[in-house]
Amino acid sequence: MINANQTPIESRPIVWTIAGSDSGGGAGIQADLASLSDLDCHGCSVITAVTAQSSVAVSLVESVSEKMLLSQLDTLAADLTPAAIKIGLLAEQSQIVCLARWLKQQQQVWQQKGISVAVILDPVMVATCGDALAKAAALDFTPFKGLLALITPNVSELQTLAGKTLDKLEDCISAAKLLSKQLETSVLAKGGDYGPSWCHEQANDLLVCSDVAGISSQHQQQSFWLSSPRIDSKNNHGTGCTLSSAIAAVMAHGFVLNDAVVVAKAYVSAGLLASYQPGCGAGCLARTAWPSDLSLFPYIKQTTAQDSLPSSVSHCRQIAATKQAGFIKIDTPLGLYPVVADIALLEALLKAGAKTIQLRIKDTNEPTLEEQIIKAIALGRDYRARVFINDHWQLAIKHQAYGVHLGQEDLIDSNLSLLREAGIALGLSSHSYFEILLAKQHQPSYMAFGHIFATTTKQMPSLPQGLNKLKRYVSLMKDELPIVAIGGIDAERLQSVKTTGVDDIAMVRALSEADDPAAAFQALNSAWLEDTSYGTQ
Repeated sequence: MINANQTPIESRPIVWTIAGSDSGGGAGIQADLASLSDLDCHGCSVITAVTAQSSVAVSLVESVSEKMLLSQLDTLAADLTPAAIKIGLLAEQSQIVCLARWLKQQQQVWQQKGISVAVILDPVMVATCGDALAKAAALDFTPFKGLLALITPNVSELQTLAGKTLDKLEDCISAAKLLSKQLETSVLAKGGDYGPSWCHEQANDLLVCSDVAGISSQHQQQSFWLSSPRIDSKNNHGTGCTLSSAIAAVMAHGFVLNDAVVVAKAYVSAGLLASYQPGCGAGCLARTAWPSDLSLFPYIKQTTAQDSLPSSVSHCRQIAATKQAGFIKIDTPLGLYPVVADIALLEALLKAGAKTIQLRIKDTNEPTLEEQIIKAIALGRDYRARVFINDHWQLAIKHQAYGVHLGQEDLIDSNLSLLREAGIALGLSSHSYFEILLAKQHQPSYMAFGHIFATTTKQMPSLPQGLNKLKRYVSLMKDELPIVAIGGIDAERLQSVKTTGVDDIAMVRALSEADDPAAAFQALNSAWLEDTSYGTQ
């Protein structure tokens, strides 16, 4: 039976895994296909090598011929176009050159058809049991320059790729950034297998972003620590394979790279918690479906110059920030939440019964800006309504507003501590899993998810989220704090949005462009308050 968050089988995206076969079933192609199926994808496989492998040893590795490799690729390409590709074990340099050449040509074909295929490279070099799977020191991945969305080396692999020992934390950061430049790709440097300068108290990964499509401009060309509690399990065979194939799967569902990384990291954590041991050596990760437990997702911290610390313990304390005091809690529903650009409309909607409303004036040079904010705050008090001021947090503090709404791009320039001290409610916009996690770390009063449908009211770097993504966001954040859907929502779409289980709904054009905004609000509010079946949650 398919639950509400699963993708129907006939609609599942296709993902290729190009990797080696693990006869023990815990890693390689076998782990990839299990993960892809578990994450609602149809997995296809291109075998690069056959291994005689168990949980305790790798007895033999035989790579397939170039003819067989190309035949598998061409056969799949003729019929099963992928939404994403994961590359794992490449046993010889000749395979790297061959695959890179094929990918370069095929990507041009796909691009001419308007098809974008994300390629994730996991540079597998050593098995969990410690045996070598490839001639690691001799492998050169530069033929993949410009062809990848992400490369995912662990600490040992990062050292091999850097050609030197990375004794200090700053050396690891520098090596990851250099690798990003060399291959023209984003890098996820994994600290799960420890390392001389990585924290043993937590599983810390370093994400170096390089021209990532669809993410906030504030996150482009930036680096982030992704920190999760370390799970004490020896059943970690195939962890890297599972992570990289999960990233490919999530991207195949239309999520941006940063989202895919944090979802995959949560997926691996869940798999480790439920891991099992079928043999005498390291056991396998369980396949636990799309993660929806917020505690499994990583804490995100942007790297700074202060990250170059001599002590890994100090580093752990720095990135595992303790929960700060949250903003005021909203205990009653926000309901139908109008977002307006002028006082006349704001007042008309308050008269019509709106109990939560936002004044969004984007022009900072508007001569009556402060006057309108003062009036909006006063009207909120008169009508006993929650009036949020968009962006202009200094004026909101000055005139004692009920609340402020900020976008992710505004967080850097805003003084959240002053807002918190002033007792002002805070709403934050989020457009992705990555931004949801960043917003949650500030403990806001509510969170807005959008834009759900195409909208003309604001230029956005991200594509419309759609209902399927909204369902996943709601599944993750339900009961954590009020969640609001916004963006392109009108009377025709209202009920379909409600079926996702979202708490509240914000509207802009459906009200501002109505012939009678007050009457439109009352009709839409009545429709929103109707008792409808949410379906299976």
